[in-house]
Amino acid sequence: MPWLQIRIHTTPDHIPAFEDTLLECGAMVVTFEDVHDDPVYEPELNTTPLWNNTKLTGLFEADADIEHIRSAVQQKAESLGATNIDLKIEILEDKDWEREWMDNYHPIQFGERLWVCPSWREVPDENAITLMLDPGLAFGTGTHPTTALCLQWLDSIDCNNKTIIDYGCGSGILGIAGLLLGANNMVGIDIDPQAVQATQANAERNNIEANRIEVKLPPYESDLQADIVVANILAGPLAQLAPTISALVKTGGQLALSGILANQAKEVLDAYQEWFTLDSITEKEEWVRIVGTKFA
Repeated sequence: MPWLQIRIHTTPDHIPAFEDTLLECGAMVVTFEDVHDDPVYEPELNTTPLWNNTKLTGLFEADADIEHIRSAVQQKAESLGATNIDLKIEILEDKDWEREWMDNYHPIQFGERLWVCPSWREVPDENAITLMLDPGLAFGTGTHPTTALCLQWLDSIDCNNKTIIDYGCGSGILGIAGLLLGANNMVGIDIDPQAVQATQANAERNNIEANRIEVKLPPYESDLQADIVVANILAGPLAQLAPTISALVKTGGQLALSGILANQAKEVLDAYQEWFTLDSITEKEEWVRIVGTKFA
């Protein structure tokens, strides 16, 4: 069955009203998209900022009353004083949307040995180290440059018989990769209960023994430390949490930080230089990775 797709280009202050109008007219779902590639980095806590130019899309069944929807949107625009509203109505062909979505995810190689592979794809190299991971509620599938930078680093170091902490673990991808690369044990830490569930589920999917992984919500024990600590969050929290994250690294241990834009690197470097010998940064698509070794 085909669908009707109704698009409205508008500004953040008008979005709630137009969203309500589309839902009242019978929209199955309403989504928001950026019109001009204007990314929003590091929003304040408990806020959901939107782009200056946002595209609102409502999906309707094919027999929806187009003229009623058009009239309702135009009346709402007039009441808001939005005289230059850009409204487009399109017929959307029917597809197997689940298959369409799945087709976008492919196995990806990181470094020389490590692959991340969705469960519905064939493993590309049976001799490689393969982390089976499906997109889910928690951040981290390997497609984002910050995750890729951390995975490449883990592949390049010696993880054998080490302990690893994945701080802000999300899907658990980094800690689980460390285990597959030879680490003995992993501790995942996150403030989101969904991340705890996702990490545990992904560990089971990759046949990680239960005694090798522990996932925690703060607070955690004060003496917790590991040979390797990876924190892929955001530059602001990384800088603010520098004493906390640094304390998790054993003397002589290794630290990798990402989630940092290139123009934010100095702030993070300055925050950690008290405890670490820091290497030169590695950049990928405007994002950087900072690594270091903890002073003896």
